Amino acid sequence: MTEQAAGQQAQQQFQLQRIYLKDLSYEAPKTPMMFREQWKPEVNLDVNNSATEIETDLHEVVLTTTVTVKNGDATAFIVEVAQAGLFLLKGVEGIQKEAILKGVCANILFPYARETVSDVVSRGTFPQFLLQPINFEAAFAENLRKQQAEAQGETPPAH
Repeated sequence: MTEQAAGQQAQQQFQLQRIYLKDLSYEAPKTPMMFREQWKPEVNLDVNNSATEIETDLHEVVLTTTVTVKNGDATAFIVEVAQAGLFLLKGVEGIQKEAILKGVCANILFPYARETVSDVVSRGTFPQFLLQPINFEAAFAENLRKQQAEAQGETPPAH
């Protein structure tokens, strides 16, 4: 490794500063009648993340998870969790910085969001609800690959 490369690596820094719940919403519009119906849930999951530079090298990453569960035509419950974190990120730029903020940070936040969703649903006395793990780093890489293929005028293969 060259001295320049070693110096650049030494200047790069990634550190978790804080994890916190930014927003939480829960609705169960058809209770208590919903509890008397046969339970055949249909689940819709929407997950988004955003990153904002709060000050130099300090970023807030917000992972928003929205779960809508319907039983037949009626909405059983809706849970929206905005799980956030403050991350120090120094000496990293471009695509590497974006990959860390949208992949690594989201992977760190997701277990907290998953736990909050599960806890809120159980407090509503609905059956246990566990979100399956999501690999945000792999999803970011796949999205980047698709964008690059589209930019080059190719049609990415469907998976």
